[in-house]
Amino acid sequence: MNIEQARFNMIEQQIRPWDVLDTSVLDLLMVVKRENFVPAVHKALAFADTEIPLPGGVSMLNPKVEARLLQDVNVKKHESVLEIGVGSGYLAALLAHKGRHVTAVEVSAELKALAEKNLADNGVTNVTVELGNGAQGWSNGAPFDVIVVTGSLPELPPALLQQLKVGGRLAVIIGQSPAMKAQLVTRTGEAGYDTRTLFETDVKPLSSAVQPSQFKF
Repeated sequence: MNIEQARFNMIEQQIRPWDVLDTSVLDLLMVVKRENFVPAVHKALAFADTEIPLPGGVSMLNPKVEARLLQDVNVKKHESVLEIGVGSGYLAALLAHKGRHVTAVEVSAELKALAEKNLADNGVTNVTVELGNGAQGWSNGAPFDVIVVTGSLPELPPALLQQLKVGGRLAVIIGQSPAMKAQLVTRTGEAGYDTRTLFETDVKPLSSAVQPSQFKF
């Protein structure tokens, strides 16, 4: 496989047609080597239009979903980012190149170790991976300029909203399979939030997500 040709094809055939037109994002996808964050057994899928399995039954998001979320949260150089669910560390690396610092919270010790190794091997030094359950947010370091949730949630926890700075953005995928919506929530004031639907999708739930009660009177 010609790696650079495959990377170019991923960007031009999958990502750009998904309305990812920000040149800083497209350039970054050339710089951060996605194949370095993919488990060795799945290296051939590094640029495929699919989710890639990771240990513990979770997956790397589809490349076009990663790119779209990265574009739409629009991280700036001075901003702090909270990522919930670090996976292999790839999206954390992308966010880290855009922002000042990323706090990534991961419930799996195995994935925490994997992500830390991948980030170190690729020279990413401004990501801290914390072991814990971030499904209800993460108070250590809050409030954040940007929050990105890498798995779907059945509903939006109010705690996540409270951990955004005014002017901050939250990218999250809400709903139950097969009908989910990626949303961008911007905090406009102490009690004000603006929510925009970005696209429809269907991704695996965040492994630590709290399921709503199914009990009905």
